[in-house]
Amino acid sequence: MKLFAFIGLLLPFSLLSQVSIQSISVENQQNPIAIGVSNPRFSWKMSSVNRNESQSAYTIQVLEGKKPVWNSGKVISSASLFIPYAGEPLKSNTKYQVRLQVWNANGKASKEATTSFTTALLNQKDWKAKWISSGLPADTVNGRVPFFANQFLIKKPVSSVSAFVTAKGSYEAQINGSRVGDSYLNPGWTSYNKHLQYQMYDLTKQVKQGTNEIQVQLGSGWYRTRLGWQNNQNYYGSQTALLWQLEITYQDGSKETVISDDKWQTGYSSIVSSEIYDGEHIDSRIQSKIIGHAIEVAGNYAVLEAQINEPIKKQEVLGVKRVLTSPKGYKILDFGQNIVGWVKVNVKGNSGQLLVLRHVEMLDKKGEPYFENLRSAKALASYVLNGEQQAIEPHFTFFGFRYVQVEGIEVNPGDYQAIALHSDMASTGSFETSNPLLNQLQSNIRWGQKGNFLDVPTDCPQRDERLGWTGDAEVFSRTASFNFNVNQFFAKWLKDVKADQFPNGAVPFVIPDILNKPNAGPEAQNGAAGWSDASIIIPYNIYTTYGDKQVLENQYESMKAYLNYVRGVAKNDLWNTGFQFADWLSYRVDDSKGMIGQKSAVTDNYLVAQCFFAYNAELMVKTARILGKTEDYREFEKLQDRIKLQFQKEFMTANGRLISDTQTAYILALQFDMIPGNLRAAALERLVNNIKSYKYHLTTGFLGTPFLNPVLSRFGRNDVAYSLLLQDTYPSWLYPVKAHGATTIWERWDSMKPDSTFQDPGMTSFNHYAYGAIGDWMYRTIGGIDTEEFDGAGYKQMVIKPELGGKLTYAKTSLDTPYGKVSTDWTVNSTGFTLKVDVPVNTTATVLLPAFGTNKRFYDGVELTGDRVRIGSGSYTFTIN
Repeated sequence: MKLFAFIGLLLPFSLLSQVSIQSISVENQQNPIAIGVSNPRFSWKMSSVNRNESQSAYTIQVLEGKKPVWNSGKVISSASLFIPYAGEPLKSNTKYQVRLQVWNANGKASKEATTSFTTALLNQKDWKAKWISSGLPADTVNGRVPFFANQFLIKKPVSSVSAFVTAKGSYEAQINGSRVGDSYLNPGWTSYNKHLQYQMYDLTKQVKQGTNEIQVQLGSGWYRTRLGWQNNQNYYGSQTALLWQLEITYQDGSKETVISDDKWQTGYSSIVSSEIYDGEHIDSRIQSKIIGHAIEVAGNYAVLEAQINEPIKKQEVLGVKRVLTSPKGYKILDFGQNIVGWVKVNVKGNSGQLLVLRHVEMLDKKGEPYFENLRSAKALASYVLNGEQQAIEPHFTFFGFRYVQVEGIEVNPGDYQAIALHSDMASTGSFETSNPLLNQLQSNIRWGQKGNFLDVPTDCPQRDERLGWTGDAEVFSRTASFNFNVNQFFAKWLKDVKADQFPNGAVPFVIPDILNKPNAGPEAQNGAAGWSDASIIIPYNIYTTYGDKQVLENQYESMKAYLNYVRGVAKNDLWNTGFQFADWLSYRVDDSKGMIGQKSAVTDNYLVAQCFFAYNAELMVKTARILGKTEDYREFEKLQDRIKLQFQKEFMTANGRLISDTQTAYILALQFDMIPGNLRAAALERLVNNIKSYKYHLTTGFLGTPFLNPVLSRFGRNDVAYSLLLQDTYPSWLYPVKAHGATTIWERWDSMKPDSTFQDPGMTSFNHYAYGAIGDWMYRTIGGIDTEEFDGAGYKQMVIKPELGGKLTYAKTSLDTPYGKVSTDWTVNSTGFTLKVDVPVNTTATVLLPAFGTNKRFYDGVELTGDRVRIGSGSYTFTIN
């Protein structure tokens, strides 16, 4: 009996014909309290017990209290993403109710669903607060951390109390002794002088009638701490500053504002020093003491923007797995997982006793902590104890570590907890197979993303770098969107890509840009293929994944400016000038003693650049088409053709042989269709032969690796793709897992060599997510979950096409899309193949079943006439006997 018929025996018809609204988001947030735009967008997810459910109409109402401010009326549309508000002008610091109702394809209405949102400060003139600094002599980049204090009076019962806070530096606030909010390292890292986010807090339940006390500590944070190996101290300014505005609304309708100004008092906190790379030193014997008044300083209010991305929060809490003793006699805590965050200690020691925690990622083969790859970063937390039982942790720093060396106190492992920090992105994807090594690889990819998605997409979290490298973010962006919802994360970061873009259109290699001096001259205004291209590639990936056209609209001029920069430095559409990273960290024979052969895999720099030039043009063709920019679309299409022609003239022989006989050369040329169609089969054969010559090991670097398996799958060589994926000796994805128990992705294929020695300590990170870009292929090819582009973007129209191989007997994959959860669950054994698929309401999917010769295929017990089926929402089972 068919599934819907069976359910029909149990449920009344009215329920079968109805959809339910599961959730409503406002600007990609649930019940947000800091909407900083005047036309917020609404999205929703639906569910139903019935198959083939879709939306035919919706109505949205927005109310301020009981007063309607917008009623969309009944809109005949299947759209359920990013519907913009179109009512009366919204007010600042005001709570609004949202009511939503939808109708299914049969005209049956859902029950009404509700949510709410609160606006932030929508106009610059709403700011009354003054920027204040401590003015204290020891309040310097490596000096004492100050605090600010103020009192205010609550005169009568309140209706709401909202705080709007930001800083030049990193702040942590308390009101009446309790912490304000549960986020850390606020206001995060942006290009502060051009784009500074503020946070909004609902303090209604934390205030009291009578006298209330505010206290705020203000660390250097990213604002003035040294950044990068160039020791860029005070990059944005030498003096930290605080901006605080408290809006009180009383129950009788009257209002009052409490602002930061020179009436606030200041003094030194117990944090003696705090620095991003070196860590934090706290003397817990020191009691906060007011010693003066704050000073008002100049500040730019025009750059202020309500926070749009998820804040950094505490996430997983890990206990000590093992206590080790190093050969030098130090106690080492092993938390079993390489994470980013800090250690919270609950101890009692003698007053004045010094506790030192040194954070590292690895132990050497003798069992000593490996500090060398930290370069100049001290990465330590040190505490002077006060003689009482105390719980203590850092405030304005973070570490990348698995191991912690403890000095100065006897070790009780129960006293220590490792706390992971990362941006509070919603987890969206899951991936599991019958191969434990692949499952560990997926875990490593996720942990690498969590640790490095700390407000900006950093390259690594442990050494004196931790920068938003554009190349790393670009190659990983699609994988990132499978694991977590990164729509807002990247939307925020792309604002700084645009803000820091050079006047000539070039995009710096790190964002926020701290490698170039402010107002850098023309000689510094350069871009590089695969890195600066993040300005084009990431916006398009975000649109494809989330269906968020606004990201393309916001970034379009930046995208176009970068493409025009490349066109300007190219010669007759051939990009053969300037510095290039090219295929960064590809295989060299001197790596780990040339374990797989005596031939380096060095790809011509400009061959790589030309391929990415074509990729940029291709994405701009698509973007212009999506945005309806017909003239640009036609221009970019012609440009793309000329770029490919120049590639064929410069880098390819008449029979399709490339000047660089490397995996990366053929991968990029095939991926971006640089080779004429009649020569692609020969190019594929050369690629496969190259892989075989390296005994089925990859030799690719940062730019070749993401496309390696996708190219092989596209051209029908999943057998080779699976062989590469499951290779477990150096160089391969599984080598770090099997040989060294890695728990995150490494910067190099051999960051630790087969003999357990280390690669160049000047550039050897054990938490570096770029090579984790294989996760994209794992979700899309093994799991078989993909989205159509253009009209199907955001998984409105899906492709379900699992590819079998590698002796896997099952794979379970799920993704919480903007429309709801899609999942695949396939098994293969001696009796055949079974695929279970769940498709969310208001979407469709094309299912393509694996080829098994003439074996019969069934769709819920009904024999199929082919291997392709178009389905709507619901749960389905497909079998091949």
